[in-house]
Amino acid sequence: MKEEKKIRKKIKIEDLLPRDPVRVDLDAILDYVQGKAVLVTGGGGSIGSEICRQLAGHGVGHLIIFDIYENNAYQIQKSLEWEFPRLHMTVLIGSVRDERRLQSMFSRYRPDIVFHAAAHKHVPLMEDSPNEAIKNNVFGTYKMARSAARHGVKRFVLISTDKAVNPTNIMGASKRLCEMVVQMMNRRSETEFVAVRFGNVLGSNGSVVPLFEQQIAHGGPVTVTHPEITRFFMTIPEAVSLVLQAGYYARGGEIFVLDMGQPVKIDDMARQLIRLSGYEPDVDIPIIYTGLRPGEKLYEELLMDEEGLRETANRLIHIGQPINMDDEAFCRQLAVLERACESNSPDIRQYVADMVPTYHPKTDQRA
Repeated sequence: MKEEKKIRKKIKIEDLLPRDPVRVDLDAILDYVQGKAVLVTGGGGSIGSEICRQLAGHGVGHLIIFDIYENNAYQIQKSLEWEFPRLHMTVLIGSVRDERRLQSMFSRYRPDIVFHAAAHKHVPLMEDSPNEAIKNNVFGTYKMARSAARHGVKRFVLISTDKAVNPTNIMGASKRLCEMVVQMMNRRSETEFVAVRFGNVLGSNGSVVPLFEQQIAHGGPVTVTHPEITRFFMTIPEAVSLVLQAGYYARGGEIFVLDMGQPVKIDDMARQLIRLSGYEPDVDIPIIYTGLRPGEKLYEELLMDEEGLRETANRLIHIGQPINMDDEAFCRQLAVLERACESNSPDIRQYVADMVPTYHPKTDQRA
């Protein structure tokens, strides 16, 4: 590799997408948050912090940021204080797994709207710690949802993922259970519970692009799991603007599915990023294939076959029809699942598979 070779241009994340950026007129639809108290869980994360930033710019009455990770919470707090000095903002540290903390927060701050972005999201890490995925994602969501319903929240928006569709990993299966929780809670309360499902977000914490950039900066190699692996991608602002618009369309019970465009080959993205960095793939920077990781698919899906689709006023946002389920039986299964994960059961995948028929766990994985 030639050390003296210069970066040709500053890389823009959107340069990696084979389409024009999605534009949403948030001014036209965000009146539903104006003057309202809005709670964002995981508010210091990649998606949560962008939700906070866009809410701050559109007249939110009181922005309540809730996160377990104090460094992220501190960063978004200072950023918003600088950018929006008149913003009424409260930043709280705590876990969505702590029901007493949630009850105290909801009682004191009385949010009108909740965006629930807090979750464990890394597929390989959750394959090695599946009980933690269930404790945090499923029961964090369930406890949040119950607290929201008890305290009269008007609208609750769950951030979900394409990995919830026909999941092959515990993270995806946990998010499918989260979708089932909010659909069940929607039928049992006055709160409008909805989910928004989308694919991978370019540039988010721990995502593939920052990893590739780091590998390129060190001279390679760039690691791709499989030459044919594909993923749906959006930029963080694109995904969040569509999440906020889906919140505007929400009437309760919907799973909103964002149109992510055509799936992108990770290998193509790696090669493009190398070129945009001023190098030649396989000449200056080698690419090596490391093999699919546990629970990883070659491709993702955004919709389950049973759900069907209906359109909204935005052609990029669709609604998947809810799957029929027995709410009483589901609640009983949740109670069994909670006891299993709290005892760190080695059989947690089987408990989940009994509740999510489309989840087919692979054997010989750690608990």
